[in-house]
Amino acid sequence: MKFEDIYQFFKDPPPFYLNKELAVCYVLAVLLRGDSYGTELIQLLESEHPLYRLSDTVLYSALKFLEDEEMVTGYWKKVEGRGRPRRMYQIRPEAMPQAQDLARLWQEYAVKRDHASKMPQASGAER
Repeated sequence: MKFEDIYQFFKDPPPFYLNKELAVCYVLAVLLRGDSYGTELIQLLESEHPLYRLSDTVLYSALKFLEDEEMVTGYWKKVEGRGRPRRMYQIRPEAMPQAQDLARLWQEYAVKRDHASKMPQASGAER
């Protein structure tokens, strides 16, 4: 390791993997926009929030939690351009207020971190 490696790490940090708590809030934020399925949830996160990643294990653990808590329900649907049917998820109408509150937590968290990552940082030349 060299000092330049350290500066490079902060200049271009590796993605941050969501934990289950963040994943629950993220999933609800997406589902408020419309029904979705697992692979799409992961792809949307990577395209809309490039600083973040979501593992399959954490995602499906969050979805199971939301189903167990009766906040979301799942159903099977054939998705255009995909081979087999996908398990789609949607927010239950009665869970909408809490879903909106938890989604707001995700949005505030993501905006704060996205903003922090765009702040100018000192380069190695400015030491």
